[in-house]
Amino acid sequence: MSVRELVVLGTASQVPTRHRNHNGYVLLWDGQGILFDPGEGTQRQMLRAGVAAHDLHRICVTHFHGDHSLGLPGVIQRINLDRVPHDVTVHFPRSGQHFLDRLRYATAYRETVSLVEEPVVEDGPLAVTPSFTLDAAKLSHPVESFGYRVTEPDGRRILPELLAEHGIAGPDVGRLQREGELRGVTLDDVSVVRRGQRFAFVMDTRLCDGVHALADGCDMLVIESTFLDQDEQLALDHGHLTAGQAARVAVDRGVRHLVLTHFSQRYPDPGAFEQQARDAGFDGELTVAQDLLRVPLPKRTT
Repeated sequence: MSVRELVVLGTASQVPTRHRNHNGYVLLWDGQGILFDPGEGTQRQMLRAGVAAHDLHRICVTHFHGDHSLGLPGVIQRINLDRVPHDVTVHFPRSGQHFLDRLRYATAYRETVSLVEEPVVEDGPLAVTPSFTLDAAKLSHPVESFGYRVTEPDGRRILPELLAEHGIAGPDVGRLQREGELRGVTLDDVSVVRRGQRFAFVMDTRLCDGVHALADGCDMLVIESTFLDQDEQLALDHGHLTAGQAARVAVDRGVRHLVLTHFSQRYPDPGAFEQQARDAGFDGELTVAQDLLRVPLPKRTT
């Protein structure tokens, strides 16, 4: 059975705490693993969370601030140490190529795995697989930053009552699915669109068009909420969001499950982030992320 879930490795912003490691998130999607923003300590957090190097197929870096990228050397070296049998692709802002080069070769090690570098230059698709399309959109931060979006292709859901209406049963159902037409009946005649699931990852940014584009219609939105609303000006000055801003984006864009993360160490009570998100009008599934939490994508509505 396919698994689609978010594994939270770390939830701190610039300064880790006793209870929050630096950033790190793994999206498990139908046997593919995408690691987002590996901060310091990511390799150890993977061990604690039960995520192996073999589970990783892509690494997506939003930007090259340390809390989002200083875990890359350890993760890359572990991928090679464990001789991961498949290529691993790294997506990152092209303007940070020199940072990736330094992190990739921070120390000596033996390269045994093909690490494919695919830098991000502009908004748009980065990869198309049978299971999903990966897109990027530019964000607004003091250094160049991109958010990422995973979109499953739309499919079809067959309705038994329509099959019966057209007299199709037994092995003929499979034949219709394979061939698309049977005795003048098309697949469209006996099915409805099954909307593909959508996941977005939005880190350090002010409000901007990219935030809204990435969040639009998502089943799950993982989004930074570094500050609480009373510090909105501070958030703006440093290129970040507040909990209320993140929640209002989720409301405006029809997000089903909102995951808040990337919290400043200045706030001791995580419940305040939940309260502000609710006060902003978000009434869907809400998770205030904690290290090592596993969050399944919401079940389909159709």
